[in-house]
Amino acid sequence: MSMSIRRSKAAAMAATLLAVLTGCASAEVATPSSPSESSGTETVVEETVAKINFGYITDFNGTSLLAIAKELGIWEKYNIDANYFTFTNGPLQIQAMGTGDLDFGYIGPGAFWLPATGAAKFISVNTVGNADRVIVRADSGITSMEQLRGKEVAYPAGTSGEQILTLALEAAGMTLDDIVPVIMDPSTLVAAFSAGQIEAAGIWYPNVEVIKQAVEIVELAGNADFEDKVAFPNAFVASNQIVEADPDVVSRVQAALKEANDYRYNNMDATIELVAKQLGLDVEVVTKDASNAKYLSTAELEAITSDGTVIKWLDALNTSFVAAGRFEAIPDASTTFLIDSYLAATVR
Repeated sequence: MSMSIRRSKAAAMAATLLAVLTGCASAEVATPSSPSESSGTETVVEETVAKINFGYITDFNGTSLLAIAKELGIWEKYNIDANYFTFTNGPLQIQAMGTGDLDFGYIGPGAFWLPATGAAKFISVNTVGNADRVIVRADSGITSMEQLRGKEVAYPAGTSGEQILTLALEAAGMTLDDIVPVIMDPSTLVAAFSAGQIEAAGIWYPNVEVIKQAVEIVELAGNADFEDKVAFPNAFVASNQIVEADPDVVSRVQAALKEANDYRYNNMDATIELVAKQLGLDVEVVTKDASNAKYLSTAELEAITSDGTVIKWLDALNTSFVAAGRFEAIPDASTTFLIDSYLAATVR
């Protein structure tokens, strides 16, 4: 059954924004920290408790470090009071940052074009993903990207679903102009695909896994098809407001994420259980989702941040965004990532 869903990006974002987000975050309350000695005199240095709003997507990549930080008391260790809010994609989080309702968030590579335009700042790489796919219904008879010409193809705008679709079309000598774009938020896309209302989509795991439970599919393209040209990192970002007003809070958040990251790296099974608990999912489902990424230790993340690897990744992604029409000139990636702050953030 054909559909004619033509939602504008702005309308889709506005309709999905969480109404529960209220007021500005990053309020701070003074609390004593460990005593230190200066010139033989013991003094107590006070560190404020930072109240922050943190957004995330309910997949393993987006949830795991936040689940660890919450359950293991890591936030408290860095005098941070973190409130969590779920989102369906990265662009909605960036929009919430622009209105002052969100301080930090997690985004996939498809949304990296927004920090590239100055809408937010990268504060840390999370993992290197392999979760994005272009899929079709097996009963559609479609077996190649070329056969999507003139077909309706659904995807969430400004996300890695659009990114993988754009890359796959480009590899087939096509662009979005050669298909009929159908803009859908992820949950609507999953329901429509499962119900047979659409037959092709650009989307990511675990949404793909949910669709597989309802209908047989064929995967036409995925991240692995393009890893020789571009990496697909996902990352944590901060609002411009908190970066300017509270750089110390940003540093503390980076340190907390570093600590949580090493716990995940060394305790994957326990992390999967924590994520399953936070999301109310079966461990088996989360385990499958967790398999769609490459995980690095904090030492490895620091090394690729320091040696310029991450900047090369961002440059490659920005080049693809230019090709996709997101912006005309490739921005300076080094200005969008708080590299010095990340490298200086110290785990306690």
